[in-house]
Amino acid sequence: MRENVEVFVELCREDVQIPQYAREGDAGMDIRAAETVVIAPKKTVLIPTGLKVAIPDGYEIQVRPRSGLSLKTPLRVANSPGTIDAGYRDEVCIIMQNTSDDSEFTIEKGDRVAQFVLQKVPKICFTHVESVKDIGADRGGGFGSTGVG
Repeated sequence: MRENVEVFVELCREDVQIPQYAREGDAGMDIRAAETVVIAPKKTVLIPTGLKVAIPDGYEIQVRPRSGLSLKTPLRVANSPGTIDAGYRDEVCIIMQNTSDDSEFTIEKGDRVAQFVLQKVPKICFTHVESVKDIGADRGGGFGSTGVG
Protein backbone atom coordinates (compact mmCIF):
# COMPACT_ATOMS: atom_id res chain seq x y z
CA MET A 1 0.00 0.00 0.00
CA ARG A 2 1.43 3.35 -1.02
CA GLU A 3 1.57 6.39 1.20
CA ASN A 4 -0.86 9.17 0.27
CA VAL A 5 0.60 12.69 0.22
CA GLU A 6 -1.76 15.65 0.01
CA VAL A 7 -0.85 18.13 -2.74
CA PHE A 8 -3.15 21.13 -3.09
CA VAL A 9 -4.05 22.09 -6.67
CA GLU A 10 -5.61 25.23 -8.13
CA LEU A 11 -7.23 25.15 -11.56
CA CYS A 12 -6.19 28.51 -13.03
CA ARG A 13 -7.68 28.17 -16.53
CA GLU A 14 -11.06 27.19 -17.95
CA ASP A 15 -11.88 23.54 -18.71
CA VAL A 16 -8.90 22.09 -16.83
CA GLN A 17 -9.21 18.90 -14.80
CA ILE A 18 -7.36 17.73 -11.73
CA PRO A 19 -4.85 15.08 -12.87
CA GLN A 20 -5.55 11.46 -11.98
CA TYR A 21 -3.68 8.17 -12.26
CA ALA A 22 -4.81 6.16 -15.29
CA ARG A 23 -4.34 2.83 -13.49
CA GLU A 24 -3.87 1.70 -9.92
CA GLY A 25 -0.15 1.36 -9.22
CA ASP A 26 0.99 3.87 -11.88
CA ALA A 27 3.96 6.00 -10.82
CA GLY A 28 2.99 8.97 -12.96
CA MET A 29 -0.21 10.79 -13.79
CA ASP A 30 -0.78 12.27 -17.24
CA ILE A 31 -0.79 16.05 -17.53
CA ARG A 32 -2.79 17.77 -20.27
CA ALA A 33 -2.23 20.93 -22.27
CA ALA A 34 -4.49 23.79 -21.19
CA GLU A 35 -4.39 25.45 -24.62
CA THR A 36 -3.53 24.62 -28.22
CA VAL A 37 0.12 25.33 -29.04
CA VAL A 38 1.91 25.07 -32.40
CA ILE A 39 5.60 24.25 -32.10
CA ALA A 40 7.77 25.16 -35.08
CA PRO A 41 10.67 22.88 -36.12
CA LYS A 42 13.64 23.02 -33.75
CA LYS A 43 11.77 25.34 -31.35
CA THR A 44 11.21 25.02 -27.61
CA VAL A 45 8.03 26.41 -26.02
CA LEU A 46 6.07 26.41 -22.78
CA ILE A 47 2.88 24.34 -22.73
CA PRO A 48 0.54 25.70 -20.04
CA THR A 49 -1.22 23.11 -17.89
CA GLY A 50 -3.73 25.32 -16.09
CA LEU A 51 -2.47 23.93 -12.78
CA LYS A 52 -0.92 25.60 -9.76
CA VAL A 53 0.26 23.32 -6.97
CA ALA A 54 1.30 23.56 -3.33
CA ILE A 55 3.68 20.68 -2.73
CA PRO A 56 4.60 19.81 0.87
CA ASP A 57 8.11 20.61 2.07
CA GLY A 58 10.42 17.64 1.53
CA TYR A 59 8.83 16.70 -1.82
CA GLU A 60 9.06 17.66 -5.47
CA ILE A 61 6.98 16.83 -8.50
CA GLN A 62 9.08 15.60 -11.38
CA VAL A 63 7.86 16.40 -14.89
CA ARG A 64 8.68 13.47 -17.14
CA PRO A 65 7.97 12.66 -20.77
CA ARG A 66 5.20 10.29 -21.79
CA SER A 67 6.81 7.31 -23.50
CA GLY A 68 4.24 7.11 -26.32
CA LEU A 69 4.64 10.79 -27.18
CA SER A 70 8.43 10.42 -27.25
CA LEU A 71 8.25 7.29 -29.41
CA LYS A 72 5.64 8.45 -31.93
CA THR A 73 6.42 12.17 -32.33
CA PRO A 74 9.43 14.52 -32.53
CA LEU A 75 8.40 16.12 -29.22
CA ARG A 76 10.65 16.00 -26.16
CA VAL A 77 10.34 17.37 -22.64
CA ALA A 78 13.38 19.62 -22.89
CA ASN A 79 14.53 19.57 -19.27
CA SER A 80 13.58 16.02 -18.44
CA PRO A 81 13.00 15.38 -15.69
CA GLY A 82 11.88 18.84 -14.74
CA THR A 83 11.42 19.73 -11.10
CA ILE A 84 8.54 21.58 -9.50
CA ASP A 85 9.85 22.72 -6.13
CA ALA A 86 7.73 22.77 -2.99
CA GLY A 87 7.83 26.58 -2.89
CA TYR A 88 6.68 27.17 -6.49
CA ARG A 89 3.15 28.59 -6.72
CA ASP A 90 2.78 29.84 -10.31
CA GLU A 91 1.17 27.94 -13.19
CA VAL A 92 3.03 24.77 -14.10
CA CYS A 93 4.15 24.73 -17.72
CA ILE A 94 5.84 21.93 -19.62
CA ILE A 95 9.01 22.88 -21.53
CA MET A 96 8.48 21.09 -24.85
CA GLN A 97 10.87 20.88 -27.81
CA ASN A 98 10.05 19.92 -31.39
CA THR A 99 13.15 18.07 -32.66
CA SER A 100 11.89 17.87 -36.25
CA ASP A 101 14.06 19.58 -38.87
CA ASP A 102 11.15 20.64 -41.07
CA SER A 103 7.71 19.92 -39.59
CA GLU A 104 5.71 21.93 -37.10
CA PHE A 105 3.73 20.02 -34.51
CA THR A 106 0.44 21.05 -32.94
CA ILE A 107 -0.49 20.15 -29.40
CA GLU A 108 -4.24 20.46 -28.96
CA LYS A 109 -5.89 21.66 -25.78
CA GLY A 110 -6.52 18.54 -23.67
CA ASP A 111 -3.68 16.47 -25.20
CA ARG A 112 -1.63 14.51 -22.70
CA VAL A 113 1.84 16.08 -22.90
CA ALA A 114 3.81 14.85 -19.87
CA GLN A 115 3.45 13.10 -16.56
CA PHE A 116 3.92 14.08 -12.92
CA VAL A 117 5.74 11.85 -10.44
CA LEU A 118 5.86 12.84 -6.75
CA GLN A 119 9.25 12.26 -5.12
CA LYS A 120 10.65 12.66 -1.61
CA VAL A 121 13.59 15.03 -1.53
CA PRO A 122 15.90 14.79 1.46
CA LYS A 123 17.95 17.88 2.25
CA ILE A 124 21.64 17.68 1.36
CA CYS A 125 24.05 18.62 4.16
CA PHE A 126 27.54 18.83 2.67
CA THR A 127 30.55 18.01 4.85
CA HIS A 128 33.83 19.37 3.55
CA VAL A 129 36.70 16.84 3.47
CA GLU A 130 40.19 16.93 1.94
CA SER A 131 39.54 13.81 -0.21
CA VAL A 132 36.57 11.52 -0.89
CA LYS A 133 38.80 8.74 -2.29
CA ASP A 134 38.82 6.67 0.93
CA ILE A 135 35.16 7.22 1.91
CA GLY A 136 33.03 4.26 0.89
CA ALA A 137 33.93 2.30 -2.23
CA ASP A 138 35.26 3.82 -5.45
CA ARG A 139 33.59 1.96 -8.31
CA GLY A 140 36.20 3.33 -10.70
CA GLY A 141 35.39 5.23 -13.86
CA GLY A 142 32.29 6.64 -15.45
CA PHE A 143 31.16 8.13 -18.75
CA GLY A 144 31.20 4.82 -20.63
CA SER A 145 33.87 3.11 -18.53
CA THR A 146 31.94 -0.20 -18.64
CA GLY A 147 31.95 -0.29 -22.44
CA VAL A 148 29.54 0.50 -25.24
CA GLY A 149 26.40 -1.56 -25.86
